[in-house]
Amino acid sequence: MIINLRIKYKLFVDLYCDNRIGTVKNDNKNNNSSIKYLLENEQDILWGLTVNSAGHQCIAPSTAYPPQNHPTRYLFSTEKGRVLDEYQLIYITQGAGSFVSTSCKKVVINEGTLFLLFPGEWHNYSPNKETGWSEYWIGFKGINMDNRVEHGFFNKPKPIFNVGVHERIVSLYKQAIVTAKEQKTGFQQMLAGIVNYLLGFTYSLDKHLSFEELNVIPQIDRAKVIMLENFKEGITPEEVARKVSMSYSWFRRIFKEYTGFAPHQYLLELKMQKGKELLTNTSLPIKEIAYLIGFDNPDHFCAAFRTKVKTTPGNYRNFTQGKKIVPLLSI
Repeated sequence: MIINLRIKYKLFVDLYCDNRIGTVKNDNKNNNSSIKYLLENEQDILWGLTVNSAGHQCIAPSTAYPPQNHPTRYLFSTEKGRVLDEYQLIYITQGAGSFVSTSCKKVVINEGTLFLLFPGEWHNYSPNKETGWSEYWIGFKGINMDNRVEHGFFNKPKPIFNVGVHERIVSLYKQAIVTAKEQKTGFQQMLAGIVNYLLGFTYSLDKHLSFEELNVIPQIDRAKVIMLENFKEGITPEEVARKVSMSYSWFRRIFKEYTGFAPHQYLLELKMQKGKELLTNTSLPIKEIAYLIGFDNPDHFCAAFRTKVKTTPGNYRNFTQGKKIVPLLSI
């Protein structure tokens, strides 16, 4: 009788996991798959990012968490939490649960949520008993990620990214698991590329969704088109703001947050890019190029170009047209 109950429970867990999005089969026995303790050599470390583990597991409702097959190096008690010496990016594709850390108060985790664990940061998370969940994870470390944290791209008080369920993200985790299993030469560099893609995709999606909530994306996109079509005529940021029906103060703030450029910087960047193109591909006099791209004074163009590109327009033309190699000016 006990054996029959165990068989029925095993069938229930397998059926539950088979219905999860992006499941990973492991020798056709179950839907859990993990690669532990990946090695890294000195060259791998110099690459700037190395991966330590990757995996997927499906936690059925009313089952223990973490499961018995959870890597012992990463095992933790949901009563006490834990601290890691690496980053981990965890993606929940089905189910729900909770997350808490030293820098982040307890929050609800739903399907389509990514959360980032930081080295040295106490944290705790688990699925709800009623729902269970399906999770992918990848553990990594390196100076490249440290620099992103240092410059504010990722931070401990905001470890949660509600990006939604994306097949592309699931595919990246699956590719990481396969790459880690095969461990062909250069596998750490391949895994680093996958992690960078995951981080970039996560960062981009999260920012985009925050702007969607403000309902300003169509106006910003329209502003970018207006600038592209009119920068040669000397259109001003204030005029652009009026054309998209926004106050200038709000437009300036939201445009900078969305593009990374203040409006006047964006217009200047458009002019510089067009100036570079004309310097490289034409023999037009520099004075004429300055007027063509919206400068009313060639000296202003030369000064702006020198500040932006760290060389003069004439030297840049000689360099890109192969006439002579001209070193860039020191910053």
